Amino acid sequence: MGLHETLNSDMKDALRAQESLRLMTIRQLRGAIKNKEIELGRSLVDDEILGVITTQVKQRREAAQMYHDNQRDELATKEEAELAVLQAYLPAQLDEAALRVLITEIISSVGADSPRDMGKVMGPVMAKTRGCADGKLVNQLVKELLGS
Repeated sequence: MGLHETLNSDMKDALRAQESLRLMTIRQLRGAIKNKEIELGRSLVDDEILGVITTQVKQRREAAQMYHDNQRDELATKEEAELAVLQAYLPAQLDEAALRVLITEIISSVGADSPRDMGKVMGPVMAKTRGCADGKLVNQLVKELLGS
């Protein structure tokens, strides 16, 4: 079953179970997916839907951090709850050790040896870790492994 069908099914389940936060989050996600489909003029495949989910996760994470920084803990808690709902649709996240191994392999395969080669490394790493790793962590590890 594809992500479209999974989201529709989960939305119906949340509606039946009267889980308002989960229902609202899934509806917002489906709206973001629909907007992307309108923008592209076609239906999205699962990889593209994962990209939309990743964007939504990043937005929720940043909003929660902003609310925490401004002592708005009730709003931060809401964002974190929405974040948890969204993360259930992402593949399992890679830990730092697995990311280091993957980045090291890509660095050697593209022949990168200095911080100037960061662009050559980031493209393939982000393609392989789409939805499986936080971009900030990947960026930090690539910088560290390239010696900048």
